[in-house]
Amino acid sequence: MADEFREINDGKTESAQESRNSFSAQSVKDKTAAEKESELSAAPQAEAVGEEEPETVDVQGKEYGLKEPGTRKKKKKRGGFVPGFLCGVVVAILAFVIFGRDDTANSVSSSEIASSAEEEESEEETVLLDDDTAEKIEILAEYLETYYYEDIDEEDLREGLYAGLFTYLDSYSVYYTAEEFEELYSTSLEGSYCGIGATLQQDTETMLVTIINIYEGSPAEEAGLQAGDIIYEVDEYDATSMDVNELVTYIRGEENTTVHIVIYRDGETLEFDVERRNLTIPTVAYEMLEGNTGYIEVSEFTDSTTEQFAEALEELQNEGMESLIIDLRANPGGVLDACCDMLDMILDEGLIVYTEDKDGERTEYYSTSEEYLEVPLVVLVDSNSASASEIFAGAIQDRDAGTIVGTVTYGKGIVQSVLSLSDGSGFKMTTHRYYTPGGTCIDGIGITPDVEIAYEFLGGDDDSYSYEFDNQIQKALEILQQ
Repeated sequence: MADEFREINDGKTESAQESRNSFSAQSVKDKTAAEKESELSAAPQAEAVGEEEPETVDVQGKEYGLKEPGTRKKKKKRGGFVPGFLCGVVVAILAFVIFGRDDTANSVSSSEIASSAEEEESEEETVLLDDDTAEKIEILAEYLETYYYEDIDEEDLREGLYAGLFTYLDSYSVYYTAEEFEELYSTSLEGSYCGIGATLQQDTETMLVTIINIYEGSPAEEAGLQAGDIIYEVDEYDATSMDVNELVTYIRGEENTTVHIVIYRDGETLEFDVERRNLTIPTVAYEMLEGNTGYIEVSEFTDSTTEQFAEALEELQNEGMESLIIDLRANPGGVLDACCDMLDMILDEGLIVYTEDKDGERTEYYSTSEEYLEVPLVVLVDSNSASASEIFAGAIQDRDAGTIVGTVTYGKGIVQSVLSLSDGSGFKMTTHRYYTPGGTCIDGIGITPDVEIAYEFLGGDDDSYSYEFDNQIQKALEILQQ
């Protein structure tokens, strides 16, 4: 595994690499907050089958007739559970990223991390894994090994310990096993995977997972899944019981195998068997609209998006583009490098975004004056535009480089850093807040468009999607023609 990692949009989308076809995402109409809350509350809740009120067991084993671990005959000598735990948390490399940012100047070595940890420990005189904690972990592990109704794998217990460290942090901070981390790593860099061709989004409060995009020609489309479907189960796993990134690991798999997905749609529960295929996802689609207005849809910011965007921009300019619409609706974010590089093609010299950690240390990202766009610009956003999409829209808005049209964005203004560990596992944790050039942190608030207009399909019942029937694109054209 490489020593650096770029984070895919953290924590907000299921596949973060699965895209929508040009225009197709707008089959999901924007809803008011009340409508959305009503829809989500109507979704079925997972039932607790055979669940009983948990009993309290004294750690010394004196209640309910349990033997104290030290008094029983052991099946075998334990192989050092706590030492194994300690060995597993040796950090190999830290790559500082903001949805993918990994500047060399911000890379921190394991020795620097260790040094920092030692200084902090010396100052606060606290140790997380003190003797009492280590003893308690051993006691709990002994009870599980002895009395749990099935055999337990020690490695699974260790992985559970590591994951448990992140339980009381925010929903974006997650531990990954080596297998999960490799999947996340390879997918984010290569932009290809074996899956179904859908983009998912998770509500961090309700944990409900919604399909927001379906890739044209994908297995998901062929099976009949639709944008707006709420995923209830994946191969009998409760979709709301885990982080969306973990859910993705169950949706993906080997080519030509199937995954069973149960969804909730318009008051009905529907079931689908969807074939997995190897997919490469284009993230940019473009065409020339009326009045020599270029249209570029960006479904996600990946490592390949910058090149695709540059090609689209060049082609439209060669065709005589006089104005431009950039569509970030339903774009969940992604690699910040791609976002900043694209903004550098549009903006003249100036601040794009800056971040601050809990100590107030600030890092700034700038565009240069080497190349920038000199045509009128509109950027389309909606409630599913998040993270890097909001950085993009915020920079355009604060720099007065164009007009933002649509509805208030998602409101994810915090930054995750991804770390790889020496055993191949890894984790991400929230480390910074980001701010638009004007100094606004939009976390939990979102970006309010310059022109607010909810999506409405202007066609008839028998009409398929076309930009002529998209009221937000029509509003953008109207603005650009003024």
